[in-house]
Amino acid sequence: MAAGSGRGAERTPQGGTVEQAKDACLRLLAVRARSRAELARRLAEKGYAEEIAETALARLTEVGLIDDAAFAEQWVQSRHTFSGKGRQALAQELRRKGVAQADAEPALEAISSDDETARATELVRRKLRTMPRDLDADKTVRRLVGMLARRGYSSATAFTVVKAELAGIESADEFD
Repeated sequence: MAAGSGRGAERTPQGGTVEQAKDACLRLLAVRARSRAELARRLAEKGYAEEIAETALARLTEVGLIDDAAFAEQWVQSRHTFSGKGRQALAQELRRKGVAQADAEPALEAISSDDETARATELVRRKLRTMPRDLDADKTVRRLVGMLARRGYSSATAFTVVKAELAGIESADEFD
């Protein structure tokens, strides 16, 4: 092992080398995909000099290991499918992760209005199973719309889905 290349040297790189910065990025990318801005922030936190970090990030981008457009696509798909996030919340998350609007927009457009409505409907149905049956109708609407709003769905989508689901329940109750 070369002098200064041990674990202790990585914790306090005092500028560090390009190779150390690339290795740090690769370790972070092994855990999950990350945006270029996230990696730059982490390298700065570890004490890498800005020019060292930029060189390492440029090289990793050049070989395709850092791709903000692909990251945005994967992030949007995953968070929409598994966490039930709406477009607004996903756009905000991507901004926080430092993904440029040009890279985020195509990924966000991949979620159609129908996809968003279908996912919101699933969330409302799941929530309705756990809500008290004797709850006031207005309070039910407020809770359900609020839940969807917190997940990043537009108020128009939230109200449309909630009203449709509650109307479906009421018509089903009439036939009981």
